[in-house]
Amino acid sequence: MAKRTIIALPGDGIGKTVLDEAIRVLDAAGFEADYIEADIGWEFWRNEGEPLPERTIKLIEEHKIGLFGAITSKPKDDAAAELIPALQNKGLIYSSPIVGLRQHFNLDICARPCKTYKGNPLNFIRRSQDGGTDEPQVDVVIFRQNTEGLYGGVEWSSPPDQVYDALMTHPKFIKNFGDVPKEEISVSTRIFTKKATERILRAAFEHARKYGYKSVTVCEKPNVIRETSGMMFKMAKEIQKADYADIQLWNTNIDAQMMWLTKNPENYGVIVAGNMFGDIVSDAFAGLIGGLGFACSAQFSADGIGVFEPTHGSAPKYADFDVSIVNPIAMVESACMMLDFINENEKAARIRKAVAEVIAEGKVKTYDMMKMTGRPDVVEKGAASTQEMTDAIIAKLDR
Repeated sequence: MAKRTIIALPGDGIGKTVLDEAIRVLDAAGFEADYIEADIGWEFWRNEGEPLPERTIKLIEEHKIGLFGAITSKPKDDAAAELIPALQNKGLIYSSPIVGLRQHFNLDICARPCKTYKGNPLNFIRRSQDGGTDEPQVDVVIFRQNTEGLYGGVEWSSPPDQVYDALMTHPKFIKNFGDVPKEEISVSTRIFTKKATERILRAAFEHARKYGYKSVTVCEKPNVIRETSGMMFKMAKEIQKADYADIQLWNTNIDAQMMWLTKNPENYGVIVAGNMFGDIVSDAFAGLIGGLGFACSAQFSADGIGVFEPTHGSAPKYADFDVSIVNPIAMVESACMMLDFINENEKAARIRKAVAEVIAEGKVKTYDMMKMTGRPDVVEKGAASTQEMTDAIIAKLDR
């Protein structure tokens, strides 16, 4: 079989560090690939005015699979201030390159699994009825619609006349904002389409059926955001009734879900939500399994393009440590999701088993697993470095 070509997207901060470690694990598992490093991130924004260069888009168009490290994003004015002098005052506006990738390639399905590792000292615990403690087993997959909603990028400050005039046709806008000067108004839209909503709902139900989850929960806010959240839940009911009657359909409001996930997280299976609420609920569930050091994700399109990334940020304060201390497991798990996507399931299973064994054994722990503050001296105090954690995972693979 010919080698795969994988587009390696290190991005910013710790992105390159964790990406390199994931590739080491992939190599040790016997996955043969050619990796092409592609340009993306803050350096290219500052020096070119474009954090997602066209040359990178073309590479992904050609090879279909991207393994992504981490990105730095800053508010509009802060980003503009960091452009090189030659690009200042040219009207350039920063936008997140990972959001740009999602929209360019219509990576509309985002899956974020959150599963408890036995023996992880960061696992969520709660008080039990007998006065002791209980550690619920979390096994949740969040399906997040990835291209629409509040992340769609349709927004204005001091909206143009045609937008303002359209808003003024809505009686609630007239009542609540009609006397506000236009230049004092900023508007961000939340747009759902039926086509994209159906795709994310069906992806969630299909995943539940394939892997034996008993329920799909729509996590939105249809009692208040009636048009968009309401449409998603209405469509979910229709789809479940027609094609997935064997799977229970649950409905929670996003605010209530934040409470329930710490009361009974073991009750949930597959959760589906729009872009913003999916982002929120996935980070919340990640907190129950150890935090963003364990949070992986996959995003893919209908035509076979997939990008796989940990959900943590670029953590620039850790990037320049002489010895890297960050936890590489989220990146390794994201690489496993890539393997699943390209039907290398046996290798993915072996890597996940190795990770689980390292965590259960408890001899090798990164600083977060030891509940330390992230400082350069944590390795001296007994925490494993990034590379040492990778070495431990590879050692389990080699047995």
